[in-house]
Amino acid sequence: MLRVAGDLSITAGLVVLLFCAYLLWGTGSYTARQQILLQREFVQKEKTALGPIRLGGAVAMLKIPRLGDDYRYAVVEGVDPDRLRMGPGHYPGTAMPGKIGNFVLSGHRTTYAAPFNRIDELQPGDPLVVDTREARYTYRVTDKRIVDPAEVDVIAPVPGRPGRKPAKAMITLSTCHPEYSAAQRLIVFGELDERRDRLERPE
Repeated sequence: MLRVAGDLSITAGLVVLLFCAYLLWGTGSYTARQQILLQREFVQKEKTALGPIRLGGAVAMLKIPRLGDDYRYAVVEGVDPDRLRMGPGHYPGTAMPGKIGNFVLSGHRTTYAAPFNRIDELQPGDPLVVDTREARYTYRVTDKRIVDPAEVDVIAPVPGRPGRKPAKAMITLSTCHPEYSAAQRLIVFGELDERRDRLERPE
């Protein structure tokens, strides 16, 4: 009986290990494939006239220098589970890049390439670079907060002040907190610092 129990425990442990490996690496492979398609779509749309962005389409390219020179994600329109498996998602109905209001993004912290895994490392003044077809927008981090999931006012046009009319362009990054848990949300706020119109596509 002890031997059987031991064998079952080993088998169960291997199953759990394989499942964890899938969550960390298997889901990341899926996101990497989706990012290739989204970034290709983004580049192709640069060559065409501006138009509405469909759900699941590429909104912009996000770069966060503090997280590495190779940190580059296509932002997808939508924050439902299917969209967030593709990469960071833009909350429909919130401001678009560079516009007055709150440009709100959500991203996974531990699975599906974990694009927002390290946003807790961001410090006030750090740049958040958002490329669109018409311009490059550089936001600067202003604050970080940990909130309950019910505190949805952080994605209001003026974060924390629902109903107030915005007067400047802001950005909000949202992810789960702590890692491997959805008990709370880690929120990073920023404000637009610079707009640079571009004649060429972003690097």
